[in-house]
Amino acid sequence: MELVALKYLAAGLGAGLVVIGAAFGLGKIGNAALEGIARQPEASSELRGAMILIAVLLEGASVIGLAVCMLALFVK
Repeated sequence: MELVALKYLAAGLGAGLVVIGAAFGLGKIGNAALEGIARQPEASSELRGAMILIAVLLEGASVIGLAVCMLALFVK
């Protein structure tokens, strides 16, 4: 295969892995937060805030990963 084709393949696989990893992480965060809220309903506001903070950090990391994959397409 040509180098250009390999570059497109690597960027596509990398972006796919980033999205799958972010979805898996968000699912685990949501699951843990809901379990915690089910066990201690009085602590729901604290757990919800922690969940949102972690989810935002995870989304930021996934956006950076996607940006790196897109930048890999434009590097010669």
